[in-house]
Amino acid sequence: MSSRNIHDQKLADAWATLKAHSDAGLPLDSDASRLAFADPEFLLRRETRGIRFQLELLKPDLEQQAHGIENTIVVFGSARFRSEDEAQALVQAAEAGGDAAVIRRARALARNAHWYEKARAFGKLVAQYSVPKAPRDKLFICTGGGPGIMQAANRGAHEANGISVGLSIALPMEEAANPYVTPDLSFKFHYFALRKMHFMMRAKALVAFPGGFGTLDELFEVITLVQTRKAKQVPIVLFGSDYWKRLINFDVLIEEGVISPQDLDLFQYADEPQAAWDVIRSFYGL
Repeated sequence: MSSRNIHDQKLADAWATLKAHSDAGLPLDSDASRLAFADPEFLLRRETRGIRFQLELLKPDLEQQAHGIENTIVVFGSARFRSEDEAQALVQAAEAGGDAAVIRRARALARNAHWYEKARAFGKLVAQYSVPKAPRDKLFICTGGGPGIMQAANRGAHEANGISVGLSIALPMEEAANPYVTPDLSFKFHYFALRKMHFMMRAKALVAFPGGFGTLDELFEVITLVQTRKAKQVPIVLFGSDYWKRLINFDVLIEEGVISPQDLDLFQYADEPQAAWDVIRSFYGL
């Protein structure tokens, strides 16, 4: 079987021919006659990186437009947290195994499981508000599509009969989006930069639950964009005041003159799902 007929008249025929070639287990050797758009070897070259940027920008944008997703509430947070039921099951399994290190990790998950449940409740609040609204007034939960806090927020929206968006990233430790993301709105990215751009494109608010490096990266990019007026002001909620105040001493930044006192007005703290939702509702007069 040859792949040289991949320059068929119809664009769909080109992909069908390419797939048939792959299904037959034949190697995809370099072929100058292959249509450029249907040539993975060409599209994955270093020189075509800009094209891949454009595609990662365009595909999720068009699909969200098609589903009426114009206004989102982005939820960040740790991918490691688990629901209370799952965390308790992990503790029981760890204690039965007797490994001290495993027990410590399982107990930490159990200690932090309440964040999962609160993110789940928050996602439900947003969906309950939005389901009966006209399309232009709806707000949709948008997460990074992964496990932990992301799953919890998508789950809450799903349980309230709402749809939600997942912008997942291709990582070795995360193979698939969580099961509560609406399938048609589950997107996977290669580039962190394009993924973070999509978070902001439709964001009407951002809620950051406790998390690690990824959460901090996403949070501070958003704060920086708003501070520098590269993005319009939106409610930014740090969920879990004790966690965030222990983690970051923002007053030091003021004392050292690296931010202005008014920069602390860019975000607010909340400790309960309803309080976080009230911050957003107050900002927009909902």
